[in-house]
Amino acid sequence: MGCGIPIYTSCQRGRDHAVNTYLQQGREKLQLVIRALRRFWLISKRLLQEQFNKNLYTRILFTNITAFVIALIGLMIFSSFVVKQVSYDQVQQELLREAKRVNFALLQQTDSAWSIPPDKRTSTQVQAQQDFLKYLADIFDAKITIFDMEGKITATSAEQEMVPGSKIEEKYIDILKKSPIATTQTVDTDTDQPIFAAVVPMGNNKDAIKNGILLEKKSFNLDLALSKMRLYMIIGGMVILLIIIFISVYLAMYISRPISRLTTTVAEISRGSYVLSDKDQPLDEINDLGGQLNKLAERLQKVQTESRRMEEERARLFAEISHELRTPLTAVQGFVEAIRDGIVQDEAIQERYLDTIYTQTVHISRLIDDILELSRLESGNLTVEKLPVDLNALAHGVAMSMEPLAKRTNTSILLDQKTEKAIVLGDADRMEQVIRNLLKNATRATENGTIKVGVETRQGKVELCIEDNGIGISPEDLPHIWKRFYRIKNQRADHMQEKGSGLGLVIVKKLVQLQGGNIDVASQLGKGTTFYISFPSFDISYRTKHKLLGS
Repeated sequence: MGCGIPIYTSCQRGRDHAVNTYLQQGREKLQLVIRALRRFWLISKRLLQEQFNKNLYTRILFTNITAFVIALIGLMIFSSFVVKQVSYDQVQQELLREAKRVNFALLQQTDSAWSIPPDKRTSTQVQAQQDFLKYLADIFDAKITIFDMEGKITATSAEQEMVPGSKIEEKYIDILKKSPIATTQTVDTDTDQPIFAAVVPMGNNKDAIKNGILLEKKSFNLDLALSKMRLYMIIGGMVILLIIIFISVYLAMYISRPISRLTTTVAEISRGSYVLSDKDQPLDEINDLGGQLNKLAERLQKVQTESRRMEEERARLFAEISHELRTPLTAVQGFVEAIRDGIVQDEAIQERYLDTIYTQTVHISRLIDDILELSRLESGNLTVEKLPVDLNALAHGVAMSMEPLAKRTNTSILLDQKTEKAIVLGDADRMEQVIRNLLKNATRATENGTIKVGVETRQGKVELCIEDNGIGISPEDLPHIWKRFYRIKNQRADHMQEKGSGLGLVIVKKLVQLQGGNIDVASQLGKGTTFYISFPSFDISYRTKHKLLGS
């Protein structure tokens, strides 16, 4: 028999037609949904491709949606395949059980006509067998065929197939011979629907196999269930797709928005506006990046502020230098022109003019030297070689060398040695420069007085004290003595012409700080001034023990 021959009653044919119509409508709806999804995908793809290279938000959104959609489609296809295979396996197992039940029902028949060849059966026997097989076929909703080992059909539930000499397909005979109990699957040539078949031997297992039972069933109900399942999966997939789009939009905004803020911050920094982002970012990595950008902005702001301050300082320094140089140069120019033009003929006056020119020239030279010294200090180009120095002996030596200068103003220098040795770590030449500068200022401010130089050690520090009882410094001048080119207003009259550069104390303070020390001052107008310099004490025995020289 052929698998594509109709085998059911008219009622069954009507039901099959309705099912086929429903399946056809389902397929058409499914195709419409697929076309709509395809159109939506093409439009979305074109729009996303146009925007893909524009910003990070679009890239993240497109990537997330694409990944989720591919995963969803793959999951749906895999699930549909698995469900279909499991359903087919269940149908085949159920069909095999039904075939065994048919065999059991036939065994309950006491009529021995089943063993009689078809051509020798009476019409009554044939009709009885036909009716019984139809009854079983209606119960199991399947076609039942009984055949012998040669493949001849001995009985069937389909009357139109009881043609003398008709045979069953060879594969069913092979199944019965090789594996008496088995299932298989074929396709209806008319409807392309799968047909499930089960083959079992007829009779008791103890008897020799003479006949076989073939139970065939179409998969209308199964296909209907699978079609509904696919439709539900598509609807569920569309709902999930909408959820995925919503989640992807949120994730894209969640990731790209803080990066956009950082981009804005970087743009502001590049324009010189150091706007710090005080909002915590949602992601640790972006938060760390934001923190580093904030630190960078702070450093750049400090650098810009310092650069602006240095520029202002430089401009002010140039103005101050110009002012300081203009006065002596103008005086020198005036005296030189007076002598050159013959305006001054008196030799005594000319001599006085030449002395003034010399004094102003020395002042200019000292001013330039101090400016260069201060420039090296502020630029960091001046290095000091730190070695153990006995500050007591150093102060004594400088004081002795300054006595001739002090005697000009009838001033004496007294040494107050409270400790035998006061070892510090520093540059002896620079320390001598500091002491000499302070003693020179003290001699200028003191007449017929005393200058005390004392060194003592206490609390791990060595303190140098230079005290005079000269004119002192007014409270108005005291806060400004560390500024460049600042001069106190109450200088002694006989020292006005020997004025300093106004940079001495600035250089002194920077030299002290460069060697790790501190300097302070106390003064009262009319009573005198005291400078205090302190350095960390140095253990010379430890230094010698470890043979360390320098810093």
